[in-house]
Amino acid sequence: MAAELSTSINIKEPRWDQSTLVGRAKHFFTVTDPRNILLTNEQLAHAHKIITDYRQGIVSPGLTEDELWRAKYVFDSAFHPDTGEKMILIGRMSAQVPMNMTITGCMMTFYKTTPAVLFWQWINQSFNAIVNYTNRSGDAPITVSQLGTAYVSATTGAVATALGLNALTKHVSPLIGRFVPFAAVAAANCINIPLMRQRELQHGIPITDENDNRLGESTKAAQQAISQVVVSRILMASPGMAIPPFLMNHLEKKAFLKKFPWMSAPIQVSLVGFCLVFATPLCCALFPQKSSMSVSRLEPELQEKIRANHSGVERVYFNKGL
Repeated sequence: MAAELSTSINIKEPRWDQSTLVGRAKHFFTVTDPRNILLTNEQLAHAHKIITDYRQGIVSPGLTEDELWRAKYVFDSAFHPDTGEKMILIGRMSAQVPMNMTITGCMMTFYKTTPAVLFWQWINQSFNAIVNYTNRSGDAPITVSQLGTAYVSATTGAVATALGLNALTKHVSPLIGRFVPFAAVAAANCINIPLMRQRELQHGIPITDENDNRLGESTKAAQQAISQVVVSRILMASPGMAIPPFLMNHLEKKAFLKKFPWMSAPIQVSLVGFCLVFATPLCCALFPQKSSMSVSRLEPELQEKIRANHSGVERVYFNKGL
């Protein structure tokens, strides 16, 4: 008879060493696996029960270590790490590849007219707003009014940026014109992410010591977290929006696409999807999910509070979001 699984496995942390890029990449290849969005509510509930029970020292009969880690990654893919709530389906990181390949492929196919640019940039920024809200850091509630204001300001700013860039490139070569969606997405990410997470910048995000003891909320930590996410998101979009334009510019001169012009969008979407399968987890892995900073870089009043109540703490940790 097999021995019962030990309750000492640390499932609060990922399975792989997060101090290395390779360890983080393995972690995010699992978290962003598109197959996770096909899981049923029953499968999610089963994983939730396994993880919740295990955290309380209860081991499901016959549970193996591999099954425990699988349940953890199913759990992590669907439930917010700070609030514990089930995340919106299309806002989960496992939905990034199928959603982004479709939206990005269409943005890069239909970029020549203002109505098309307006529509697809609005779709893209609305999707980004959902992702940014779903993957925010912290557990403080956000009101419908705050969410509405953030959404309107983020999407308006991002779409206006895209239209402005599109207008500037009316007289450049077709190849340069194909890069307008990427420039627009990069600029829009710098607007959308901070605006959708503006509550964090105003009120701070939870910071802890290395043992997960909560020390307070920091706006400085929020600034670092959001900056890292902006960089990751821009780089995440880069391969899918930088490589296909060269290939499509070449393919559209060939007889095949002249004979079947309707194939342009499916080919573009497939090329973007192939790039995103690798770019999404690798760019998520650029920075540790559990980010950290020195106490000396926090707000002066927070530094004083930590040094008075937790004198040995030199570094604080926080969830940066995705």
